[in-house]
Amino acid sequence: MRWLMVLVLVIIVGVILWKGVRAQMAAELLAERAKVSWTNVPKKVLAFYYAWYGNPQVSGRWVHWHDVDEAQKQIGSSTHYPLLGPYDSHDPKVVEQHCRWAKEAGIDGFIVSWWHPNDFHDRAMPLILDTAQKFGLEISAYFETVPTRTKEQALEYVMHLLNRYGKHPAWLKLNGKPVIFVYGRAIGEIGLDGWLWVIVEANRRYEGGAVFIGDRISKRAARIFDGVHTYNITGLTAGKSPEEIRAWAQKVFPDWVSVAGNDRIACLTIIPGYDDSKLPDRKPPRPITERHNGETYKVPLGSGNCC
Repeated sequence: MRWLMVLVLVIIVGVILWKGVRAQMAAELLAERAKVSWTNVPKKVLAFYYAWYGNPQVSGRWVHWHDVDEAQKQIGSSTHYPLLGPYDSHDPKVVEQHCRWAKEAGIDGFIVSWWHPNDFHDRAMPLILDTAQKFGLEISAYFETVPTRTKEQALEYVMHLLNRYGKHPAWLKLNGKPVIFVYGRAIGEIGLDGWLWVIVEANRRYEGGAVFIGDRISKRAARIFDGVHTYNITGLTAGKSPEEIRAWAQKVFPDWVSVAGNDRIACLTIIPGYDDSKLPDRKPPRPITERHNGETYKVPLGSGNCC
């Protein structure tokens, strides 16, 4: 029994020492991130953009469109029928029209949903970048997921984006550094400590470094990422009138800027409306934000180091 007690003691000591080493490593990485300071960041109006739609005419199959009835202008998985119909994100004419509309609306660029190297979304990126360049728009990626839930794969995916697209003239940059937005799911999959390692390592490997905006409004996230944002605010705006949304924004947006702090980038999310209740994997009741004929767009953005 004595050898068993010794073994347990050794394991306990080992765990304690390993936790100490990890804490020391995290402290060193945080110290490196503490050197980051962003001030006078130019304000940008960016729209989340989903280049994940396909139709049989262009891609040979329906992608993300389900139960399409073009004659009745209905799509089973979509509450609204697009003005361009069930389009394909790889269709140059569609991407050009989207960029034209964005430019006319005063949008500076797109944050494009991105999942894996060389997948359907990734293959759409060159067309989006080249078309955006023609219209003077800027493009960033929305890093959606880390399938293996390992920081090493997250870094591999980040380096794919940076090495393949980071130097494109249309890629969104701050002080010459390419910007990547990271979705909350991807943050949750490897944790903030995992992203701390990824960000430091990516900045070491990519010449000139990069900028990372994380989908989490917290002080700790702001210490790790270059900036913070939140993706979907419909849970907070559902059922509200434009006036109520405006009052909510005036109260909450300054808090978000404060959480980011004076040396980090704060992004404030405006939602034109949201209704995903027709998607098969969304269980009722769903939080739905009415469109209010565009009135929500008049909510003031506030001030601060915002993009």
